[in-house]
Amino acid sequence: MRTLVIGDVHSGFKALEQLLRRAKVTTDDHLIFLGDYVDAWSTAVETVDFLIELDKKYQCTFIRGNHDELCREWLLTQKENPQWLAHGGVATRDSYLAASKEKWEKHLEFYAQLQNYYLDKDNRLYLHAGYTNLKGVEYEYFDQLFYWDRTLWELANALDPNMSSDHPNFPKRLTHYQEVFIGHTPLSKIGEAVPQKGANVWNVDTGAAFKGALTMMDVETKEYWQSDPVHTFYPGERGRN
Repeated sequence: MRTLVIGDVHSGFKALEQLLRRAKVTTDDHLIFLGDYVDAWSTAVETVDFLIELDKKYQCTFIRGNHDELCREWLLTQKENPQWLAHGGVATRDSYLAASKEKWEKHLEFYAQLQNYYLDKDNRLYLHAGYTNLKGVEYEYFDQLFYWDRTLWELANALDPNMSSDHPNFPKRLTHYQEVFIGHTPLSKIGEAVPQKGANVWNVDTGAAFKGALTMMDVETKEYWQSDPVHTFYPGERGRN
């Protein structure tokens, strides 16, 4: 069985369909989605529908992203958050306004069951963004950090790549896990198109919300697959540019 981790989808379910084909995903595989299922492209409702159906056929783990929480809050209150709207929320809002209230309820159930993090049997940690507690995720004070924090990736990316985990200066909060897999910070913003590693942290967000591809990685072998650039599936749309 492969464990396959998928970066931020951002409503690009057409790219996700292609990615599943390219990776030749089977029912023996475990799919771990790192969050941010909505916000950017016009098919937010279709994307969540697709994920709900996917979960019936495959072993899936769905992590909570900040965009998922922003969307959930709007579905519950209809209070429009300017920050959310400015970062892909308009497309998501419009997608849901064209959907039935029954669909809203079904999707609210999906958003409610998302996990803040997942730790596998090999001590690999999966979460959307990061954590700050030096003792690890079990001791984190604020759940919001799991899907908003950027300091984990900033820290890992700033370290000397030759520093080993037993070095006295290796950050304590990174010592608790064999590897950490995150999304949240799009690598396309720094000109990278493929997954990047800092210390023992892998970033798999390759900018599907912008001009990048959607990426899936085998956590054991580090082989990865990518869709076509997601914006090519949505001609005439701006995404999060």
